[in-house]
Amino acid sequence: MKKVIAVVEKSKCYPDRCGHECMKYDPLNRVKQDSGFHLGISGKAEIAEEVVTEMHKICAKKCPFEAIHIVKLPEELNENPIHQYGKNGFRIFRFPIPRFNSVVGLLGRNGIGKSTILQILAGIIKPNLGKEKASYEEFIEHLKGSEAQKFFEKLKNNEISVSFKPQRVDDIPKLFSGTVKSLLEKANETNKLNEIIKELGLKDILDRDVKHISGGELQRVAIAACALKKADIYLIDEPTSYLDIKQRLKVAKFIKSLADETTAVMVVEHDLLILDYMADYIHIVYGAPVVYGIISQLKSAKNGINSYLEGLLREENVRIRDKPIKFEISSLDRIISQKKLINWPLINKKLNSFTLTSEEGSINEKEVIGIIGENGIGKTTFVKILAGEIPVENFKDKLKVAYKPQYITPTEETVAAMLKNCDKNQIKPLELESLMTKKLTELSGGELQRVIVAKSLFEKADIYLLDEPSAYLDVEQRLIVSRLIKDNIFLKEKSAIIVDHDLMFLDHISSNLMVFEGKPAIHGVAAGPFTIEQGLNRFLKSVEITLRRDHETKRPRMNKLGSQLDKQQKESGHYFV
Repeated sequence: MKKVIAVVEKSKCYPDRCGHECMKYDPLNRVKQDSGFHLGISGKAEIAEEVVTEMHKICAKKCPFEAIHIVKLPEELNENPIHQYGKNGFRIFRFPIPRFNSVVGLLGRNGIGKSTILQILAGIIKPNLGKEKASYEEFIEHLKGSEAQKFFEKLKNNEISVSFKPQRVDDIPKLFSGTVKSLLEKANETNKLNEIIKELGLKDILDRDVKHISGGELQRVAIAACALKKADIYLIDEPTSYLDIKQRLKVAKFIKSLADETTAVMVVEHDLLILDYMADYIHIVYGAPVVYGIISQLKSAKNGINSYLEGLLREENVRIRDKPIKFEISSLDRIISQKKLINWPLINKKLNSFTLTSEEGSINEKEVIGIIGENGIGKTTFVKILAGEIPVENFKDKLKVAYKPQYITPTEETVAAMLKNCDKNQIKPLELESLMTKKLTELSGGELQRVIVAKSLFEKADIYLLDEPSAYLDVEQRLIVSRLIKDNIFLKEKSAIIVDHDLMFLDHISSNLMVFEGKPAIHGVAAGPFTIEQGLNRFLKSVEITLRRDHETKRPRMNKLGSQLDKQQKESGHYFV
């Protein structure tokens, strides 16, 4: 198998905007015309796989759009890819299979092939074994002697049925018109419509058109539609996007319940707390984003997540990251100034049919306050009060707020124009350099999120409000964003309020925590700020779950409901230890 490969990101290759540097500096083109990089039929740069060597790294360095990747594959990789996206395209090696009576999770960075795996299992993508085209028979022969061979033979013979919940639920209104009820009735092959409507809390939106429901509602409708189909295998791609923490816990419990002796579930998820709770087993997908992905051996959920965080797959003797991801809380991380930035009085504000109540509180300089609570409970209203946009009695202070909203509407503006006032060195960890010439409308969800976070952090403000900055980001990107936010707040001696539903992310980023309680769309109560331990303890008690820190990584882990540890922590009143 070829050990040095070339991958060209077609979406970043703009031959009409460059000087064809990849061709000019190609060592092969200098000695023999057109044997190296050239423009293919698609009008984009390409090269014959068999001539690629490490010398071509000069072409990658010279590309002004960073569209070319010359990569040496791991020495231990001795097989051809399962699938490749065309000439000089992304490729995936090895393949996982679902396990009956189990939830198998796929864990890895964005652009590493997780969604591709689900789409191959769902029959949406036909695996080509790295060739221009391959028959299904060739694919099965390639898997000969493995458990996967038996699985795909059954799939080919229609002995196994599959139901698939895609990643992008916001595409549903483009593909289906009608009410939520009509969509779910159309999918109802299991005759469990009423049961699933109740479990996922969809009763109040059944008569609404799918075009007029929120992202979180769309997500739960998509999960319900997937589960209502009669299937042996349920494939669920990123089920917690748009959901608040209570909804995430409910959905995680529901997905876990789908697996039984005759049913298997495979799920992609970036919220490690939820993935750890849902999954029985984990496959780590590692490699180089947009270049190649490799499927690891099957691991228990705990060992798989810990191996991923450590960056070392011991059984395979493979290091997937230079440094481990650590959750240990440094005392320096949570040292904040004693200088008050703002004090707010008791708040009791009525807006139409919604009322927000808040205890007295304050924010100090260099403080990052995490906010946790259900959607529609008044979190954004609270921040607008602090910003002076919503007036309340006895509160005259007005601070300048930089605001990143939960939902981002992309424009035709380029990334370079959007980030013109940013310190390029400080945002370097967000890996935005190769996106500068792109328009915001051309970005993926994760790319757009990183761009808007960067822009928000470099606005002049007293308080930086970031609403769900972890959405669409993979585990590593979430921790990079967390560190960037904390570093900027510390250097500027300002403050930040972070609204998010990833408990692990909030635990990592926050110096203190506010908890919003009440009834969504009717009444919200803002309590705190508390210490992280006090705030999480209060919130976890309200949702009746307990957390403990993993001994190896210090990451929060959810206790099994009703387990001895769960009972002990509840009896002691310590819901997070």
